[in-house]
Amino acid sequence: MGAREDILSAVRAAGVPACEHPGAAGLGVECDDLAARFAEMLSAAGGVCVRVPDLATADRALREAPAYRQARCVASLVPGVGVGTIDPARVGDPHDLAGLDLCVVPAELGVAENGAVWIDGRRLPHRALIVICEHLAVVVEAPTLVADLHQAYARLEPGGGFGLFLAGPSKTADIEQSLVIGAQGARSCLVLLVG
Repeated sequence: MGAREDILSAVRAAGVPACEHPGAAGLGVECDDLAARFAEMLSAAGGVCVRVPDLATADRALREAPAYRQARCVASLVPGVGVGTIDPARVGDPHDLAGLDLCVVPAELGVAENGAVWIDGRRLPHRALIVICEHLAVVVEAPTLVADLHQAYARLEPGGGFGLFLAGPSKTADIEQSLVIGAQGARSCLVLLVG
């Protein structure tokens, strides 16, 4: 036997005693103003949070955004927020979404701890929508904000299929610490926090 096998054999023979999972009770963070913390952390992640009282105001805020004003090809999955020039549900092949300037999507909840939103893939006609668009606008209701990811996971439905936490625009950095925004997805992320 070689050294590797000797070590693995010794580990197996040691018989680590079984123990119960400690659970997640008592973990996590609290904050007094979830919306302010969410906006702060989203900004740190490169996104922009605009607080609005209702969907009509969210629509006006979106229409004032440079990304919307300059967009030629828009998809909106949030009724009353933005006017779509295409209906992504009628697009058969996600590759045909290339050239999408702006996409407006709903989020199920927001996380103050890191400025992330949970996007339920069941509400998207194509998963590619959130990464193929040049700019992304997300609509999330303020009452759905939670303090941290522990609380967020507790609210998610088990076995719900595809979904993701998204915090700000696409970002990547190499070993030289050169940060690039939008290299692998949306170049900007506007979150409209309603309520």
